[in-house]
Amino acid sequence: MYIATTNEIRNRLIESLMAINDLEYLKALEGIVKSSNIGRSKIPLTEEQKNMLAMSDEDINNGRVIDQETLNKKELEGLVKR
Repeated sequence: MYIATTNEIRNRLIESLMAINDLEYLKALEGIVKSSNIGRSKIPLTEEQKNMLAMSDEDINNGRVIDQETLNKKELEGLVKR
């Protein structure tokens, strides 16, 4: 039986959260997180997470960014082409 690690579960949750567009749903999730002990303790980042943050910083510093509206249009175009 496969047992997922904490990091694997966390990464899957992050991926799922990034796909949610329902504001009320996100507010409800935020309320759950705020009412828990999350954030009261420091969670060490993995090397992979540190690398992802460094890559994000590099993208921002080099202007490799896209606004949400443009991203949504491109995603929709990609879905239509399938």
